[in-house]
Amino acid sequence: MDTCFIVQGFGKKTDYTDGRVLDLDASYEIIKEAVESAGLQCIRADEIVHSGTIDVPMYEQLLRADLVIADLSTYNVNAAFELGVRYGLRPHATIIVAEEQFKNPFDVGHIVIRRYKHLGEEIGYKEAKRFREELKQAIQDILANPKSDSPVYTFLPQLLPPKEAGGETPVRSAAVPAAASATPAAVAEAAGEEHPSAKVMLESALAKINAEKSDLAGARVLLAEVKKLRPNDPFVIQQLALATYKSKQPDPEAALHEACNILRELSPETSNDPETLGLWGAIHKRLWDLTASAAYLDESISAYERGFFLKQDYYNGINLAFLLNQRAVESLKAGQRDEAIADTVRARRVRQDVIRYAAPLAESKEMAPDKRYWVIATLWEAAVGLGDDAATARWEAEAKAMRVADWMQETRESQGKKLQALLQTYAGLVNE
Repeated sequence: MDTCFIVQGFGKKTDYTDGRVLDLDASYEIIKEAVESAGLQCIRADEIVHSGTIDVPMYEQLLRADLVIADLSTYNVNAAFELGVRYGLRPHATIIVAEEQFKNPFDVGHIVIRRYKHLGEEIGYKEAKRFREELKQAIQDILANPKSDSPVYTFLPQLLPPKEAGGETPVRSAAVPAAASATPAAVAEAAGEEHPSAKVMLESALAKINAEKSDLAGARVLLAEVKKLRPNDPFVIQQLALATYKSKQPDPEAALHEACNILRELSPETSNDPETLGLWGAIHKRLWDLTASAAYLDESISAYERGFFLKQDYYNGINLAFLLNQRAVESLKAGQRDEAIADTVRARRVRQDVIRYAAPLAESKEMAPDKRYWVIATLWEAAVGLGDDAATARWEAEAKAMRVADWMQETRESQGKKLQALLQTYAGLVNE
C-alpha cells in the first residue's frame, strides 16, 4: 500500500502571530480520513514506534513516502524545515495545507496552499467534510498525474533526485526495521517488543488527566516518557507541568515548585505563548494562596497580564482582574492607597475588555457545551466584579440553566463568593 507521511506538530499549538491555540490533532484526524479514503496508509511522526531518536525514521519517511502532506499551521518551524527536506529529496507528490489565517512568510507565492478553517478545539462538521473531500481529490489527482511541485526541481530541472542519481533506492536503515512503511503496531511486532508511540502515550496521559477520577500520577509517568521522545515539544512540557502541580505530590507546595522547574524550559518570564503564561500564572497564584508571598502574587499578575494582552482571551483576563483586586486589598493593608486604586481601576478595565471578547463567543452555536459554560461563567464573574446587577442576573440564569457537571456550577459559585468577599474587604478598607 502507498504511504503518506504527515508533517505536522501534535496536540495543542500556539500561533504566536495572534495568540490562538489550535488543536492539531483535530486537524490530523481530518487529514488522515482524506488520506485513507484515497487509498493510502497514513502516518505522522508521533505514531512511528521506535526506541531511539526519531530523526532516522523521520528522514526515511521524507525520502520514501509516496506522498507527504505538510501542515504549516501555527508557523511550525519544524514542519517548514521538514517540508524543505522533502522538496530537496523528491520532485513531486508533496502537498501543503494550513489553517485559513496562516500568512505565507516565504517568497513562494506560486506554491499552492490548501486552506481549512479551525475553531481552536475542533473543526466544524461542514468545514471538515469540505476539506476532507477537497484533500482526497487533490491526493488522487496528484498520484494519478505526477507533476513537479518542488521549487528545487522546478528551478533546477537538471537536478536528479536521489533514486535516479544513485541508480537504486537507498537501503533501509537496519536500526529502524520497517518504520517507513508499517503501522506502529506492525513496527512494534517486528521489533519483538511492546513500545507504544508518542501519540498513543500522550493520548493515554490526557485521558488520565481529564478522567472524572483523574490519575495524575499515571499521567506524569506517561508524559515523562513522551518528553524523552519529543523533548522540545511545548505542548508536552505544558501538560507535564499541569499534571505535576495538580497531583499535589509529594505535597502541594513541592509539586508547584517542581512544575515551575518543568515550565522554565519554555522561558515563561519572556514567553509569548499564552498557554505557557496561563500555566505560569496559575502556578504562582497557587503559591500565593499557600504562602501569601507578595512576589508570587506579582509574578502571577505579570504572567496573566502578558497572556491576556497577547491573546485577548477571557481566561487570562478574568484571572488577571481577580488578582488585581487581590493586590489592591494587600496594598491597602500596607498603606499604599494610590497603588490600590490603580489596580482597582485596571481590574475594572480588564473586565470590560473580557466582556467585549467573551460576549460574541456566548452566541456561538458551534462551541462545545462545557466550553460555552465557562464563557457564560466568565461573563457572570465579570458582571459581578463590575457591580452590574442586571448582567449578573442574566448570566447567572443562563449558567444555571445549562446541563453541566455539578462541580462546574460549584466552581463558578465558589469563585463568585471569593470575589464578592474580596470587593467587600476592599470597600471596608478604602473607607477607613
